[in-house]
Amino acid sequence: MLDRADMRLWIVLDQAVLRRQVGSAKTMADQIDHLLDLSRRPRVTVQVLPNTWGAPAAGSGGHFLILGREHPDPMQAMSVVYLELHRRGMYLDDPAEVAEYHEMFHSLRTQAADSGQTRDLLTQARSEYDA
Repeated sequence: MLDRADMRLWIVLDQAVLRRQVGSAKTMADQIDHLLDLSRRPRVTVQVLPNTWGAPAAGSGGHFLILGREHPDPMQAMSVVYLELHRRGMYLDDPAEVAEYHEMFHSLRTQAADSGQTRDLLTQARSEYDA
């Protein structure tokens, strides 16, 4: 799917998730390797919010996914926000709520490391699981 011309994936991760070990060291190394591989794909952007840059201005909205497509015709465009909760997920489709999440995501993107810095941060985190 990520090779399709009409698909785009943009990921912004807090650096803390690279150091919070879930599973074995090998599992973490494999996950970071996967992120590094994704970051080299033309239709994928991976960015890390470095711990040293302070708290993001976007606030603590938790993790979220924006799903949809852009189109010049508003009737052809769509956007929903997916929030994963403890026992279920929730989709937000109210245009005002979706717009808030778009603004939050834009803020996170502008605060995160660029692709080169992100690959350096990923490589550094990956090396910590080689021990």
